This record gives sequence, C-alpha cells and structure tokens, in this order.
Amino acid sequence: MASKDAILVIRLGALGDFALSLGPFAAIRTHHPKARITLLTTAPYEALARASGYFDDVWIDRRPSTWQVGGWLALRARLRGGHFARVYDLQTSDRSGFYFRLLGPGRRPDWSGIARGCSHPDTNPDRARIHTIERQREQLRGAGIADVPIADLSWARAQTEHFAIEPPYALIVPGGAPHRPDKRWPVSLYTDIASRLAAHAVEPVILGGEAERDLGAEIAAACAPARDLTGKTDFQQIAVLARDAKVALGNDTGPMHLIALAGAASVVLFSAASDPVRTAPRGPDGATPVTVLQQADLNDLTVNEVWAAVALAAEIV
Repeated sequence: MASKDAILVIRLGALGDFALSLGPFAAIRTHHPKARITLLTTAPYEALARASGYFDDVWIDRRPSTWQVGGWLALRARLRGGHFARVYDLQTSDRSGFYFRLLGPGRRPDWSGIARGCSHPDTNPDRARIHTIERQREQLRGAGIADVPIADLSWARAQTEHFAIEPPYALIVPGGAPHRPDKRWPVSLYTDIASRLAAHAVEPVILGGEAERDLGAEIAAACAPARDLTGKTDFQQIAVLARDAKVALGNDTGPMHLIALAGAASVVLFSAASDPVRTAPRGPDGATPVTVLQQADLNDLTVNEVWAAVALAAEIV
C-alpha cells in the first residue's frame, strides 16, 4: 500500500542536467515538507544529493542493461517496495519512462513525467525546444507545484584551504565528455587565455576530472603561474572555489553549471553539438552574468573573441 508520505524523485544525470534540477529538488522538498523523499540517481551524484538536504534517502540506479534480467527484477522490487504515493520523473527519458511500467501491474503511484498513461503528464509539444529550467517548471506546475526557484548551491560546504589559492583567480574548464570532442575548444587556445589572465595578475586555476589530467598538465606546462587541479576536486569543492572566482571559462560541460550556480561570472563555449537555448548554464539568481559564445565548429572561435568576453566578465581593463 502506498504511503502518502513517500515521494520518489528520478534524476540520473548527467552533471549539468543534475545541477539544473536543483531548483526543482528544492521546490519538491518545500511542497512536501513532511514527506520522506527519496532520490533515484547514479553514483557520481550521490554525495552532492545527500549534501543538498533535499532528500531523506538516496538510491543508486545501477542502470541494468537489457539482458540483465536479475538487475531489472531487483530494481522493480525496490521501486515497488518503496510504496511511493507520487513520483517526480525529472529524467523524462525512455529509461525512466520504462520504470513507470515496472511499477505495474495494478495501481501505480501518481507520476509526473512523460510516461504513457501517467497521472500528471507534461504534454507541452515544445518541451524539447525550451530550456531545461523552464521545461521542469512547467512539468511541476502540472503536478501542482507552482513555485520553482532558480537553483543555487549556497548549501555547498567543502575544504579548499589546502589548495592555497587566493583571489584574484579564474577557473578554467578545458575538458568535457570524452566521447564529445566536438564540444571542446582547442586546449592550446585555453593556454593562451591562461597566459593573458596571468599577465593581468589573475591566477588561472584549471579544473576537470581524472580523464582531463593531460589537459591540465598541458596548460600548466605552458603557463607557469597556472594551478592544475584536474582530478583533485569534488563537486562541492568546485562550487566553493567558484564563489570567489573573478571569472570562469569553459566548454559546455557539467562543472560550468556548478560554477555558474555558485555565482561566478562565466563564459561558456558552445559548438553546434549542443543548444544553449535549451541547456546554457544559469546563475543562482537568474542575473549572474553567463556569457555564451557559439560557433558551429569551435576551432573557428578565435582566442581574441574569447578573451574579449573573459576580460569583460572579469572587469579586466
């Protein structure tokens, strides 16, 4: 039997999408102040989700493959065992829609999403052409949640003193998904920007995951004042560092969403591989400067164009 106090939220990833869901997470928590709210997500976002305070529990979706029957049965048993009265599917993918079917047969919980037959469907025919924030606001409005705030990371706490970084500094995020090289501006041009920042007494700080250590090392080798923190920061540390950053520059990649939400003036580079109308980072108050530069092929985006945007955002004269 479903419990009226049991709520499930589904948001599996990626990082940028997860960050853009922080506002909806907060709205769901406010709308159900006494409920036990569980998040179903993937392992990389567990610590961030727990730190947010929006959830009473966080479940990890192992994302079984089609042929992993045992994995699907275990997931079905867990979902049904949660006795959820309502599900907010913020992933709204074919996979998460299939989870709605897994909860049958019999009466399924109230479901906000796009799964066929769900109780609170998002029927906007333009939902795939609007920004994630507006899309999720409209989805939640249809489920009775009218007030969805701009996401923020004011709750993020992390130790960063050991990095010994003092303002003024700039954050540089030269990487991105390894299978999407078309979303990356050439690392040699990031090196040029780092050198220009250093010439203006702004320390370049390079961020990225383990897979981007080579990018950080390349920039640091060519620009001695640069600090290479690739592979050394978690998500909350990125947010904390962003609060005091003079400016941030990066590709269309997850950490730039965290950085913008933490309040750093940001310059984000887009190729034709993604659409800033739907996925551009936004600041915590809707007003924090986020400058988008787009070229179909990022190799055609000149270093002078990028520097002009970085210098303006950082108020470098």
